[in-house]
Amino acid sequence: MLTAQRHSSPYDQPVTELTIDGCHITLLGTAHVSQASKDAVGALLAERQFDNVAVELCPSRYNALLVPDNFAQTDLLSMLKAGKGSTLVANLFLGAYQQRLGEELGIEPGAELRTAVETARAKHLPVTLIDREIGVTLRRAVGRLGTWRKLTLVASFLSMFFSRQSVSKEEIEKLKSRDMISTLVDEFSEYEIDLFTPLIDERDSYMAARLKLAAKNSPNTRWLAVIGAGHLPGIERRLRDTTTDSEQEIARLDTVPPPSRWPKVIAWSIVAAILFGFAYGFYRSPAMGWELVAIWFVINGTLAALGALAARAHPATIATAFVAAPFTSLNPMISAGVVAAAVELYQNRPTAGDFLSLRKATMELRGWWRNRVARTLLVFVFSTLGSALGTYVAGFLMLERLVAG
Repeated sequence: MLTAQRHSSPYDQPVTELTIDGCHITLLGTAHVSQASKDAVGALLAERQFDNVAVELCPSRYNALLVPDNFAQTDLLSMLKAGKGSTLVANLFLGAYQQRLGEELGIEPGAELRTAVETARAKHLPVTLIDREIGVTLRRAVGRLGTWRKLTLVASFLSMFFSRQSVSKEEIEKLKSRDMISTLVDEFSEYEIDLFTPLIDERDSYMAARLKLAAKNSPNTRWLAVIGAGHLPGIERRLRDTTTDSEQEIARLDTVPPPSRWPKVIAWSIVAAILFGFAYGFYRSPAMGWELVAIWFVINGTLAALGALAARAHPATIATAFVAAPFTSLNPMISAGVVAAAVELYQNRPTAGDFLSLRKATMELRGWWRNRVARTLLVFVFSTLGSALGTYVAGFLMLERLVAG
């Protein structure tokens, strides 16, 4: 049994009232950079009685927004080894961009979510995080793009991030009605069709399923759900759908499709080709074989070391990148960036202050080199890219030498 009614709150924020199996849910559509939305959340919690509060946050975003101290416990090396370095860098860029917007607009993005959580705590109300983990969302989104489009998207995003232009009126209006992540993607309209499903549509389904489970598990209670206004129509529509099994839907949307086998096949094929080149070179003559080995070690090691140097790494890190890259390039299971980052962490161990100031530091280009955490990430990225470039350059030079005889 479901009944619904939509109206506006005293602060002109969209509100939908639904009753699902005896559980009353108030959906409050908010803007992530709006004082009016923040006021509306506070007013609803002050004027009405709720038993639970749900917010459009996942555990990672919740910790970043409300428990920033937790990041100081992050094991950077473990994250890099687990292949989460790129996700961490993307989250830092997103957080720094939000911080910059907050300073320009005079209100911190997500202030209405913070108000909902803090007010609920003060009233001793349970808080439920209903959004999907951002890492899963990003992996499902990026998985829909080809390699070239991924690189183009990253380049476009970096260009936008490092631009010093003020936020335009058009961007402000988008932020008032849309999700922060989807607003960033909207900057690149050619990608929006591919990314709409995982960034918006799937999250609508996920949050609706979480709310349905809440209604099923807590009958005769009153819930306030604070969500972005852009998600309100999709969530409301899915709450009306009684044919979907919520638990199965959550499990489906939490699944990250396995990565394509082609990158691994290509990587191991390159390794096989390089090893064959060494063997063929030594077969023709020991001198040629050692010349090929020298080309491989010098080119691969030098470019990886230059990557570490560009990140302003410790001299020991630069030397390690030079030595490690020729070997790690022959083993796709580990990158030169991970080895270099491990040495950098040992030589310049980040302090708690580095973690706590990370978001503010990364708002500026030079801050990425001044903050030890950010600099370690740059060492990882630049050394990895240098080694990858070295693999292709050295490979072509080796092929050229073999053909020349």
